[in-house]
Amino acid sequence: MSDRHATVWDRDAALTAARILLDIKAVNFRPEEPYTFTSGWKSPVYIDCRRIIYFPRARAKICDLAVEKIGRHVGYETFDVVAGGETAGIPFAAWIADRMLTPMVYVRKKPKGFGRNALIEGDVPEGQRTLLVEDLTTDGQSKIRFAQALRDAGAIVNHTFVVFFYGVFPGSFETLRAMDIGLHHLCTWWDVLEVCRTHPYFSDEALAEVRRFLDDPVSWSRARGGIGSAAEAQATEQA
Repeated sequence: MSDRHATVWDRDAALTAARILLDIKAVNFRPEEPYTFTSGWKSPVYIDCRRIIYFPRARAKICDLAVEKIGRHVGYETFDVVAGGETAGIPFAAWIADRMLTPMVYVRKKPKGFGRNALIEGDVPEGQRTLLVEDLTTDGQSKIRFAQALRDAGAIVNHTFVVFFYGVFPGSFETLRAMDIGLHHLCTWWDVLEVCRTHPYFSDEALAEVRRFLDDPVSWSRARGGIGSAAEAQATEQA
């Protein structure tokens, strides 16, 4: 996984974000009783980025890193609007928009009202370069729905940012790339494991099982009754 980080800054930012998530107990390992995601994947690991909102210093650092990463990889004057996905993406979008000095909107999961703005709260960012923000992504499916809602309302959406990217399920980057959307993130499970090498947050047995999952998430999920492909995930999302 040596190509995960584009620069030394990216690696340092990833490890800092991973350490913060571990410190605030947002990282959960449960190999003996796997989690089942909405998409149908089974996983021994779960990240609760919503815990960040409770910790002022943690969230300030996370958002500072987010804005710096966006600036470095996309540009410092690239976006006109920041949009959060309901509900977990809303606070992160608000903090990032505040730092970037841009307006902020949020996208509903289900429409309220009628017309193009039925899914958009705030103002319709028609013709505006819009950054879609959420807390995390597993396989990218929710980003597709939010991005399409923004585009249907007339927004220009070519980038999405998440604090945490699972980085193991197949098809994530490819699905978003097919929509001409770049996925930007601070850290992944590989970064969490790297931090755990020098900080004893979990037992060696739990870490070993998590590594087995990360090395082959498809087989791990299937063996425990979960889905085993991106196509199955999409079918589950549409069901």
